[in-house]
Amino acid sequence: MPARPQTATANAIRRLAERHHISYVLTQGDALAVNISRHSGDDVVPDDVERLLIALQRAGHLSTREVIRLQASYLREAKQ
Repeated sequence: MPARPQTATANAIRRLAERHHISYVLTQGDALAVNISRHSGDDVVPDDVERLLIALQRAGHLSTREVIRLQASYLREAKQ
């Protein structure tokens, strides 16, 4: 996957993860989801920033609503 540009939202997500000492750890469920997506023809691979959002939510630092809002903002900024 090509690297997405640095954006204000990406930097904010990285700072939040750093502040809480959070990093992404691949789980068996994640690996299964990637394989199912790949076999169904959808090559969905989250980038580093999206993985941090997953990790922040798993650790209880972000709600589902906050993750959705941040990811939408991140993707919108990266598109510009």
